[in-house]
Amino acid sequence: EGLKQLASRDADIERILNYPGMIRSPQKIRAIIGNAKAFLKIREEYGSFDAWLWKHSGGKTILYQGHQKGIMPAANQLSEEIAKELRKFGFKYLGAVTVYSHLQACGMINDHLETCFRFREIMDNYPVVRKRRLGER
Repeated sequence: EGLKQLASRDADIERILNYPGMIRSPQKIRAIIGNAKAFLKIREEYGSFDAWLWKHSGGKTILYQGHQKGIMPAANQLSEEIAKELRKFGFKYLGAVTVYSHLQACGMINDHLETCFRFREIMDNYPVVRKRRLGER
């Protein structure tokens, strides 16, 4: 990068730091910018981030034994593997717990209790694979 680009990027980071309510860590802001670039790299290579992510579950929602009864971890082997791959793409400040939360939020892992309306909706309307062990992919 040229000096002009670096100065511009530093000015952008300073502007973001001074924005009300924004995080106050230049390192985290640089990481966010880097993560966005890594995200675009995945999109370019795989067509979409969605396609890249769902390849890890074969396009199916995962139901681990015990989750529907409330036995849920903060992370598992799958989220650790995905976090490791994301770090290879250049992601920073991203670990297995954050990835696991994302897998739950996007529907790759069904951690809803059996009594939750969403549990049945997912089981009835989407391809689901049942896994016996927590770390099983």
